[in-house]
Amino acid sequence: MEERDYRFVKHENPYTYRDGDLTVTRGSAWSGPGCHLGCGVLLYTNDEGELVKVEGDPENPFNEGRLCVRCLDLPEMVNNPKRLTHPLRRAKADRGRDRWERIGWDEALDLIACELNKVKEEHGPESVIFSCGTGRDIAPYITRLCWSFGSPNFVNIFSGNACYLPRVAGCIATTGAFWVADCAQQFPDRYDNPAWRMPETMFVWGNYPLIANSDGFFGHWVVDLMKRGMKIVMIDPKVTWLSAKAEVHLPVRPGTDAALALAMMNVIIGEDLYDHDFVDRWCYGFEELREHVQPFTPEYAEATTWVPAERIRKAARILAASKPATLQWGVAVDMTKEALPAGQAIMALFQVTGNVEVPGGIIVPPEILNYGGGWGFELLGDEQNEKRLGLDKYSLFRLGFQAAHPNTTIEAMKTGKPYPIKAAWVQTSNFLACMSANSTEVAECFRKLDFVAGADLFMTPTIMAFYDVVLPAAMFPERDGVRLGDGAQRAEAINKVCQVGECKSDMEMNLELGRRLAPEAWPWENVEDMFTEMIATSGITFPELREAAPVYLPFEYKKHEKGLLRPDGSPGFYTATGRIELWSTYYQNAGLDPLPVFDEPSPGPLATPELLDEYPLVLCTGARRWPFFHSEHRQAKRLLAMHPDPWIEIHPETCARLGVADGDWVWVENMLGRAKRRVKETPIFDPRIVAADHGWWNPEGDPENLYDIGDLCINNLIPWGNGKSGFGGNYKTNLCKVYKMKEGE
Repeated sequence: MEERDYRFVKHENPYTYRDGDLTVTRGSAWSGPGCHLGCGVLLYTNDEGELVKVEGDPENPFNEGRLCVRCLDLPEMVNNPKRLTHPLRRAKADRGRDRWERIGWDEALDLIACELNKVKEEHGPESVIFSCGTGRDIAPYITRLCWSFGSPNFVNIFSGNACYLPRVAGCIATTGAFWVADCAQQFPDRYDNPAWRMPETMFVWGNYPLIANSDGFFGHWVVDLMKRGMKIVMIDPKVTWLSAKAEVHLPVRPGTDAALALAMMNVIIGEDLYDHDFVDRWCYGFEELREHVQPFTPEYAEATTWVPAERIRKAARILAASKPATLQWGVAVDMTKEALPAGQAIMALFQVTGNVEVPGGIIVPPEILNYGGGWGFELLGDEQNEKRLGLDKYSLFRLGFQAAHPNTTIEAMKTGKPYPIKAAWVQTSNFLACMSANSTEVAECFRKLDFVAGADLFMTPTIMAFYDVVLPAAMFPERDGVRLGDGAQRAEAINKVCQVGECKSDMEMNLELGRRLAPEAWPWENVEDMFTEMIATSGITFPELREAAPVYLPFEYKKHEKGLLRPDGSPGFYTATGRIELWSTYYQNAGLDPLPVFDEPSPGPLATPELLDEYPLVLCTGARRWPFFHSEHRQAKRLLAMHPDPWIEIHPETCARLGVADGDWVWVENMLGRAKRRVKETPIFDPRIVAADHGWWNPEGDPENLYDIGDLCINNLIPWGNGKSGFGGNYKTNLCKVYKMKEGE
């Protein structure tokens, strides 16, 4: 380990110790229920083995003892009486009905293996899809299960994979790597590390990091650095605490981020504010970009984005003058059909200003395992991979991505072409309530399948609608695991401290099911040995990781100058030209525009003005809330009390025009469907925009009414449809009308 220069945090206590009458165990919170961050936690259990308290781990450099309310209220989730605690099955004829019977684990796993193998024998392994929700630490294991079974179709039921993956795909296509903001998270000594420099300005784009974010980014680092003098620029349609503290706030119309970025580029190039040395040495296609941005003046962008031209100029000049500047961006960039060119335009701003691979700029994070790429793809074979749904349409899915294309998968489920989909294994994904576009259509697709099985923490609308078998999944205090990937600069252990019912970890389920489906690919005696194999390249075993975590990987700046970004060891970036491609050779070869373009969101006020009489408001969805992570946490009474109703945020002027007031229940409707929301009257949005919560369902509702999802799900208004690249979907850029509900509705 010393030869590899791994860095360890010196802990005052071992990973488990006694504190009075309680046992304290150090661990990581990168699993359901929770979010993407993997904060360091201290889990307190009593002598009966019950989880009674959770605190932040002050010795963990990542979050330094800070936790959000979701982790603090974890005991209420773990000990919730509504938990799934044993395997269940029901007859296919009873789908949608609450007619479950309890079965044993062996019976459940044998049944699942039998049904999946039956489909494999009759239709081929490609006719079974494997799907999970928001990944976290599930992705490596479900992908291995999928590929060892012989199916090429690991897929998220999410139009255009419109969360995280569009940004990842775009970065890899144009630079060969993914990039994150440098907040010293790669160093155990953090802000005191002598190699690090604080960003002068952070651009927070399409993300409110204090509540929710991914890429291994802890939101309160923004506040840490603001206290140290860092300035921020906020790009967000709404006014927030951060935007009120910003040097400039750009309240961009949802879906027009590319136009805004191109206008900022127009200023930076037009006023000769770019980094000539970095562009000359390390960028490809600058002259083409220079010509391309000429029409994108701030005045053009003002009419398109609704951001005043002078604010655009001010933000561009701040970026060019900040040495260094960094970028913290989020899923709002992904949630428009043409997400890739939007991300390309945003990244180009930081590339031409030389804020790449420098202290305090944007950096390539070290990772033991790229969890987005899955684990065990070599088990599939080229012949089966060529059957992957969408691979023939979208060549970017060959660019390090092994997932099937979600929109093509739904189409195959509807039409049976290019081959029928007959079964599904779904792991902790409540996609009907959360990420699926047009949930009614998707539910019908899954109801037609011969067999559906999966695992989750609680009974959900998705399970009730069409599962035949459901397995009880363990929460993170109930299982072991490893925290890797997702922009992580560190490796951590998830440590089991309690047991609820018969719940098993996703890893145990996959190992036991894998032994039944493809035993040669699952040779391990237990999950601990499997974890050690998965992190073998680190030179650390799982027991060693558990004692030492967090373990920090080696890190260097300016890797492109040292040959550390290319497999051949030569200087440069991992692209065809060896440079950052402002003009992308990969996009050109894939039949896409090599330069970042702007497509007006459709439907939208400029693209479809004929719809405005009926649907006059821009509908933005997916606002993050303190007590919830997507569709999780609705069963916790304390968390639900913080935000008991699904909001739609509406400007007071718009409320007056519509005849609604704060607290009223309304219908939000467009050409696809409608959903119930409660009015939150607020001036934080432009009067032409309304913003609706996502992920809503009612765990107290009638199971056979699918917990009221038909009325509460905002995705009833979201269309299926992706960008030209296959990535991106319109989750934040639709049109709607709002009207008061009638009595009795």
